Amino acid sequence: MPPWPLALSTLGLPGGTLGDACRLASGSGCAGLELRAHPDTGVHVGMSTRERAGAARALAEAGLTPLAVAGYTRIAGPKPDEDVIPGLLAEITLAGDLGARFLRVFPGGTGGTGGTGGTEGMGGVGGSGGPDGEADDERAARRVHAVADHAARAGVRLLVETHDSHATGAAVRRLLDTAGAPEVTGAIWDVLHTWRRGESPAATFGALADVLGYVQVKDAASAADTTPVPLGAGGVPLAEIRAVLVERAYDGWVSLEWERTWYPAVAPVESVIPGALAWTCGDAPG
Repeated sequence: MPPWPLALSTLGLPGGTLGDACRLASGSGCAGLELRAHPDTGVHVGMSTRERAGAARALAEAGLTPLAVAGYTRIAGPKPDEDVIPGLLAEITLAGDLGARFLRVFPGGTGGTGGTGGTEGMGGVGGSGGPDGEADDERAARRVHAVADHAARAGVRLLVETHDSHATGAAVRRLLDTAGAPEVTGAIWDVLHTWRRGESPAATFGALADVLGYVQVKDAASAADTTPVPLGAGGVPLAEIRAVLVERAYDGWVSLEWERTWYPAVAPVESVIPGALAWTCGDAPG
């Protein structure tokens, strides 16, 4: 039940160091960080053992929970396993070394579109079933099982985000059920993509309730124009989403994903943190 602990995604701090993120998050009332795995943030798979220990220490000294490493593996993508699994193993190791419970993965499947899993930024709004969707799910399941033992040893769960080929809760649930490894898998509810796909908040939560790792909250100008706007200023049905979470007694984390990396003209993330904190307590417009 609210107030839910709020993590700050470092996607909102392009070019910032981990120290910058720690200072901003701890000074703004956030309880944790969602750590984008990219050299731009200082957190990436190329970090040395010493650098990883230093990062974990910095998080602890700031009193922040490393909620997740936000990786970029496309677990259902069409590339060969030998091109996907090593990177996935490396991201799992990074998450474990930093003390993060979760590793975010994208679906990145071809879905019913015949595409290639979208781009690093905004993916499509697919999520269809059918033969292509089944093949995507089977690829993802095969890769989950290939890394499951390593993930279990690292204490890390792979969370599939509602994104690109699997933009709905129903599609992510289908993938997870195909994988059949609940001890090392789960889901992230990115509220923008489920809304753009037309799935109701109640349906999303119903599909993901028992596998939900955390909720990524954001707002956008419209379904067609995904430029970030402060919570409550756009079209995402945040009041309805919050009502569903309260009604269903959700007691997990919320992460503020302010996509300034992809939209550099928007305001700095510190300007929207107060609204996100208010939303977790029920005081923000939606």
